[in-house]
Amino acid sequence: MNAKANENKNQVNKAFSVINTLSAEERQSRIDDLLKTMQAKTWHDLEASGKFDKNAKLSFISEDMLIVGCDIGSETHYLRAIDIRGRELSKKPFSFTNNEEGFEAAKAWMVELAAVNGKKQIVLGLEPTGHYWFCIATWLISNGISVVQVNPYAVKQTKEVEDNSQLKDDRKDPKVIANLVMNGNYGMPYLPEGIYADLRSLSLLRSQLTENRIRCANRMHRLMKIHFPEYKDAFGKVDGSFALEVLKVAPFPEDIVALGEDGIREIWHNAKLRGRGYSRATELFRYASTSVGRNEGAEYDREAVRWFVEEMLSLGDKLSEVEAAINAKCMEIPHAENILEISGLGQNIVAGIISSMGDIDRFDDVKEIQKLSGLNLVACSSGKHNGETKISHRGRKELRTWLFQGAKSVVAHAEEFQLIHEYYTTRPKNPLKKMQSLIVIACKLLRIIFAILKKGVIYDPQKMLDDIKRFDNAETVAA
Repeated sequence: MNAKANENKNQVNKAFSVINTLSAEERQSRIDDLLKTMQAKTWHDLEASGKFDKNAKLSFISEDMLIVGCDIGSETHYLRAIDIRGRELSKKPFSFTNNEEGFEAAKAWMVELAAVNGKKQIVLGLEPTGHYWFCIATWLISNGISVVQVNPYAVKQTKEVEDNSQLKDDRKDPKVIANLVMNGNYGMPYLPEGIYADLRSLSLLRSQLTENRIRCANRMHRLMKIHFPEYKDAFGKVDGSFALEVLKVAPFPEDIVALGEDGIREIWHNAKLRGRGYSRATELFRYASTSVGRNEGAEYDREAVRWFVEEMLSLGDKLSEVEAAINAKCMEIPHAENILEISGLGQNIVAGIISSMGDIDRFDDVKEIQKLSGLNLVACSSGKHNGETKISHRGRKELRTWLFQGAKSVVAHAEEFQLIHEYYTTRPKNPLKKMQSLIVIACKLLRIIFAILKKGVIYDPQKMLDDIKRFDNAETVAA
């Protein structure tokens, strides 16, 4: 406890260690004036009113602004500060802990440094590291300090520019980050708010529950392969209701044989199951009677299978609740219901796309979302060498996954997308492979969703077909 108190005390002392030639009264007067005029800018201010391009980013970093680089850690963060010409104003890195006292110490250090050097605003650049930057970014913005973020890949690629060294550590990174901000190589951080924050949390929970259910299923399959290798043929649909109800009670062959056909049907009857599954009782009993599964270690493996099945059923119920909440939240977003007019897009896919994309107002062009999803095209060409064109695979993986799932679904269920897919894969000039065609359709689907959410238009299949370049709709339909 004493060590923690001493650490916080040292942070406060370091915050006021800036050497300057001002008197104490004049320094305090500047600090008070700065605290009154400091105002944080967010994506609402800079991105919602127009395209925030490279020139706009350079213009935002003004002469009267203190540029601070921050290397984010799980417990301790490091700061270094420069001016618009890249001159370092901090004598050494300033470290602070991830709590209120640490945040206050960091703010005091930045404010005094800015006041001493005649700066009117402060911008802090950070490298988004997992979830550790959420709290510090929110706290600083609420205290009048603008926060921007730089790409971790850019930090990695430019670390040698600083000192011609491959060294990368917590004390060097803040200077590299600050230089990237100074040169306009940054973006405005986006932390979901309101409905979008709820959707993001619910989508993350759905992914975690799905992963846990798959993990339990895989472990259950492993044990069943050892003790009942014929179980897939015996049960048919292994993760179906009929199979899981039996596995809860009698997972291994000897248990099923002991039950008999009537016992199996009684389990299903008590579970109030309806359907054609009852006809598999005879087949299940026959496979169990002739099974070549291993008997050693069956006692505890039997309990493990029962636990995995119970967990799968419990996770399935929770998934249903979460998906219902996601669908309800998604329909609160303006014009989201119009997206469901596209055949093949259900509520789960639409909710997944919107939750991964976030507030549509922060985008001025659909290409920004395409880049965010990693579906933008890139190629490495130089001189006579023309590299292969492919998608970047950078950005938000979840958004790319949901768009691809949506593309597969609309191709399977919507006639207009089937026509497009057929055209792209069979056209005489530059025919695409099926996977390439699905990527193109995913990008087209993204443009349609963007137009619906941004403008509130109604989906029109014929207009969509007419907008496809080099696509002769009349001839295709006639054929």
